[in-house]
Amino acid sequence: MPALPPALRRALFDLPQKEKDQLLARLVAQDAVLTEQLAYRLLEGPDALEARRAALRQQVDDPVRGYHQTPNDLLVILRQLQARLAYHARITEDAFGEVELSLRLLANVFAHQPGLVARLHGPTQPLLQHLVRRAQEAVKQAEKLHPDYHLGLAADANAVLAGLFASGAAPLAREAGLPASVAHWG
Repeated sequence: MPALPPALRRALFDLPQKEKDQLLARLVAQDAVLTEQLAYRLLEGPDALEARRAALRQQVDDPVRGYHQTPNDLLVILRQLQARLAYHARITEDAFGEVELSLRLLANVFAHQPGLVARLHGPTQPLLQHLVRRAQEAVKQAEKLHPDYHLGLAADANAVLAGLFASGAAPLAREAGLPASVAHWG
């Protein structure tokens, strides 16, 4: 984003307060993400974080449990849910929540869709590759968090890793260099 020329910047700051407020409101309204970030920070506050996480938890739990005709159907749903989690993190700056919910999503897949992840073959390969990539990213994001968070995430991370290594994704997980567990977190 280019910086304002100094003369224009001074002229903006010299505007009457009412005009500055109107300009600010118009500019903020043009950016939907910024608008939602400000609504979260200024109107909802940090107390709303747990409510947002609870709503996302329900979204993460429900669609994964159902019947999916093909592995690709499940993959589409996983990508949509992962996008919602990333958007949540972008709005709320909730890195812990993104990791926690990502691990929950992956664990749900292994718990509720064992038939779709049992074998590595043509139709399941994109799904299994996605699961390995998402697990790798979740572990990497979790390791960037403060070590105090690791204890709360270790059980979910170990469940995901156990699911990966017990599924058709095991060769892909080994190739990606994923650990079999994150025992060092506990």
